[in-house]
Amino acid sequence: MKPTGFLNRSKFLLLAGGLSACAVGPNFHAPKAPDVPLTPAPLPVATQAAAGQAQNFILAGDISGDWWNLYHSQELNALIAQAFVHNPSLQAAQATLREAEENTRAGEGALLPSISGSFQDQRQRNSSAPSKAQGFSVPAPQPYTLYNASLSVSYAFDIFGGARRQVENLAAKVTYQHDELEAAYLALSANIVTAAINEAALHAQIDDTNAIIANQQHELTILNAQVSLGGAAAANVLQQQASLAAEEATLPPLQSQLAQLRNQLAAYVGAFPGNFHASDFTLQSLHLPQDVPVSLPSVLVAQRPDIAAAAAQMHSAMALLGVADANMLPKITLTADVGHEGLSPATLFTPQTLLWSLAAGITQPIFEGGTLTAQRKAAVAALQVAAAQYQGVVIGAFQNVADVLSALQYDALTLGAAQTAADAAAKSLAVTQDQYRLGAVPFTAVLSAQTSYQNAAITLVKASATRLADTAALFQAMGGGWWHRNDVSAPCCGLIP
Repeated sequence: MKPTGFLNRSKFLLLAGGLSACAVGPNFHAPKAPDVPLTPAPLPVATQAAAGQAQNFILAGDISGDWWNLYHSQELNALIAQAFVHNPSLQAAQATLREAEENTRAGEGALLPSISGSFQDQRQRNSSAPSKAQGFSVPAPQPYTLYNASLSVSYAFDIFGGARRQVENLAAKVTYQHDELEAAYLALSANIVTAAINEAALHAQIDDTNAIIANQQHELTILNAQVSLGGAAAANVLQQQASLAAEEATLPPLQSQLAQLRNQLAAYVGAFPGNFHASDFTLQSLHLPQDVPVSLPSVLVAQRPDIAAAAAQMHSAMALLGVADANMLPKITLTADVGHEGLSPATLFTPQTLLWSLAAGITQPIFEGGTLTAQRKAAVAALQVAAAQYQGVVIGAFQNVADVLSALQYDALTLGAAQTAADAAAKSLAVTQDQYRLGAVPFTAVLSAQTSYQNAAITLVKASATRLADTAALFQAMGGGWWHRNDVSAPCCGLIP
């Protein structure tokens, strides 16, 4: 090769290297957070006090990565820790993230030269037919061995950034899977907390229902005795039997719900129902978090994994639009081969056996039947889809937060009313018991007052459980503090422009 040719190719390489700094297509920028309040009406500093407790809304407060510790239940903490290790859905999400990371690393290979080596040992014999056809008499060709060792290098210059946009797309998918993993952690922890609260509430409801059934059975026994003595009508017995049967019918569904909740908790922690032996939860073992953080709207967008995942999908769609743009532009490749070819391994690597080649090529799509244009239009539409979905996720997230904040305020009112009703029923029971001791009312009045008190207690249990569960929902709606956790590594996204 002449020196001038080599210099010309050197200039070509320098030019191509400079052009590779460009990348067609739009660059992704995270959308701005909406400048809107979280709730239609100003949020109060605290809820009304209910059952002796008011919840304080800490505006711009931070969230702990293990927010469930605020319930002060060692059993709950242990279950969540076990679930984080053994839950199959989490394990699948972790593996999906690793898959996306490796796909990104594989895609990064397109940005680097491809180098391959080969060695060939070929035994062959040439034909003597041409010599015989011309009337020559020559000895038959002897077989010989041809040895070839070579090294090949190829490089596709990413002049317009198509390869880098593809890597950017892959890296955005890594970010998406990382956010999906965080969402899985958050959902799992919130589901376990909610299941534990519901289990505690069911235990209390079952106890109160059993007490009501016992009272009504006792009342039925008294009525039967009165009927036998002529002091009561048989119709009263039938009425009490119907009331008792109706109350007994409410117990099996509660027991069924409790059994299903225990099985669900077993599944959450990656255990089989038959091998799950966790302690029972009670409302007394779960404490209401009194200070609950409320993130600012600008921070909420960055904290919620579902919003971050939607942004990553939009980033991926934008990168693929750049890939579609680059596919419509020229592609430049460089290939180089160097090697040795000889008849003997001993003399293979000598100057006389040296072979080499250097080639450069450029390809420009001219007519593709409208394929590339249609692909770009499809990429634009996909980006529009991702942008609309992102907006929908953000609106849904703000709705979720507003719903939970509203629910907590009304939960306090409901619990306060339920507490008042339970206190009144307890006082009524005490008065009725005093009247019975004085002979002013029959014992059936005491049993009726006890039933009213137990029903009020069930309503109070439900209100307390709802408040506890909605508090967990608020922590989930605020993002769950995943940014303070260190048990999940950050995604590999170093090559995103």
